[in-house]
Amino acid sequence: MMKRISIIFLSGIISTSSLSAQEPTAKKSSQVSQKISSWRIISPLGERVEAEVDTCFLNYGQRSVPSERSIAYATTGNLGGEGYNLIYFERDAASDFFFRDALQAWIPSAATQRFYNTRIPMTLASYNFGGGKETAQDRLKADFSGNINSRAQVGAMLDYLYSKGSYNYQATKHLSWGLSGSYIGDRFEFQGFLQHYNAVNKENGGITDDRYITDPAEIQGGSTSVDYKTIPTRLSNAHNRVAGTQVYLNSRYKLGFYKDVLDGDSVKQEYVPVSSFTWTLDYKNARHTFRNQNANEAREFWENTYLNPLETNDQTKYHTIRNTFGVSLLEGFHKYAKAGLAAFITHEYRHYTQTADTVDRAQPLPETLTPLPFANIPTTNGENYVWVGAQLTRRQGRILNYDATGRIGIIGEAAGEVSLNGNIYTHIPLFGDTLNVTAYGDFSNTNVPYLLKHFIGNHFAWDNDFGKTRRLRAGGRINLPRTSTTISAGVENVQNLVYFNEQALPTQCGSSVQVFSASLEQNFEFGIFNWQNRLTYQTSSDDYVVPLPKLAVYSNMFIKFKVANVLDVQFGVDCDYYTRYKSVAYQPATMSFYNQREAECGNYPFVNAYMNFKLSKTRFYVMFSHVNQGLFGGDNWFSMPGYPLNPRRFQLGLSIDFAN
Repeated sequence: MMKRISIIFLSGIISTSSLSAQEPTAKKSSQVSQKISSWRIISPLGERVEAEVDTCFLNYGQRSVPSERSIAYATTGNLGGEGYNLIYFERDAASDFFFRDALQAWIPSAATQRFYNTRIPMTLASYNFGGGKETAQDRLKADFSGNINSRAQVGAMLDYLYSKGSYNYQATKHLSWGLSGSYIGDRFEFQGFLQHYNAVNKENGGITDDRYITDPAEIQGGSTSVDYKTIPTRLSNAHNRVAGTQVYLNSRYKLGFYKDVLDGDSVKQEYVPVSSFTWTLDYKNARHTFRNQNANEAREFWENTYLNPLETNDQTKYHTIRNTFGVSLLEGFHKYAKAGLAAFITHEYRHYTQTADTVDRAQPLPETLTPLPFANIPTTNGENYVWVGAQLTRRQGRILNYDATGRIGIIGEAAGEVSLNGNIYTHIPLFGDTLNVTAYGDFSNTNVPYLLKHFIGNHFAWDNDFGKTRRLRAGGRINLPRTSTTISAGVENVQNLVYFNEQALPTQCGSSVQVFSASLEQNFEFGIFNWQNRLTYQTSSDDYVVPLPKLAVYSNMFIKFKVANVLDVQFGVDCDYYTRYKSVAYQPATMSFYNQREAECGNYPFVNAYMNFKLSKTRFYVMFSHVNQGLFGGDNWFSMPGYPLNPRRFQLGLSIDFAN
């Protein structure tokens, strides 16, 4: 490991020195960096929304700690492992292919895709690593973007993650890559990307006895020293694989006119778009494989075996193709055109293929097989959806901006579906400061995803007749920049919510469940001393259906200063904490998180000590994660039943922003 440390920091120094040598003046470099812009796209019409370029060094190292995905996060422990956000209002609803949801933090999507507009080619490259020989974790990432001209851009992305894990049979190996491109012209616009991911996660089913963590002396005959890699686990020959591809193409043709505008002492023509026609193609495919080749462990771990008593090889595949056509009257083409108005129609086809049942059920079943709880599930199934919708947007207002989108299902499985959402943004002068206010509201009445209604595998099978899920959500956010204060609150009423019960089977709650959440973010700065805080309170009207930790806290104390006016330094400690609750549990056969009523998790502070640096275009960090292990906070550092958090670990990382 020392060899890798030497190499990585030597390369950082060399690259920084070479970058500095290429800059005849600091002013020129600054001018170039200011020309870089970034954006992301949002549905349904592919609108561009400004995004930040990832060059900030503050809290850079925290990204390599699995439990730092949120201030309250349930995880199997390893980098790249399955996880579940315990902050209710930060969760997404179950997707059409729910196996992917457990790895949402690690694999690419339309939400994570970034487009760049740069004057010169740019590469953002990073390498993070930690642990010893048996517990090593490595992650290599690179984002490239280059402009063909002022209007056209191409990009590429690579993300390779490999982590052996702190516990046995827990390794993860992910490879994601992508290509992208955009063209932003007066009349024609295009933006598109291709993403592919392949994630393989070993599954250990959790450790066999919590006392290896909570009281090692009792289970080890008086010895308190623990080799975490030798703790027995419930599974030793099982893994999940989730792989998929997304192709997204968005094109827009704008109709308008040219007008003369003054440009200094001259006059130039500027194109003013009035209306536009939009077409978006979104294609996705995904496949999930769960394999277990130890029949003895399977009999101990799972209650039911439906298809094969010797081994498990569940295969579930999915693909979807969605076309959206829209016509828009654009905002701002006339002084009275204060908002944009659009109408659209969407058609989507979804197709599922599941594990085939090859057992002859007309004959008596062997004792090693469990009878299916239903007659049969088709191996393949296709669904058609058609929605029509409208959108009203105002984004150029000085004081008030808003957007509202509505969609109604009219044909196929979408018939009867309704989805409405809206946002309002404003800023109000207040005592020399500016009060930024955001309010939102959402209502939906939507079908439950197909795989939550119909599924067959070797250890789990269900055939459900679920009704539509109805959600009503409202909330807001207030920000005061001068005092670094942000207050947010939200409430949701959900009826017919589908969740995984104590048997790890999807079930529907017939009554309504209400969830309330309020958060306070307060940052302090006194010279070089900084203190960042976030506190979230949340409560559910039915803890059996929606179990939540009542209180979650994140606190980060650090000093920030410059050395020789060139090296930025951040040195500090941060801590995650949430209160004890009846935690969710993890089921590896379906990659699902289910409710259980026996074990509680939480009431444990997870502390990291770190140093982050930035020298010119190079960022690097050193970190001791979980530095408080065995020092304070207790010994019950489980994220979920059977799944302890990572023990103390030394980690390093380097990121270089190349301007080619």
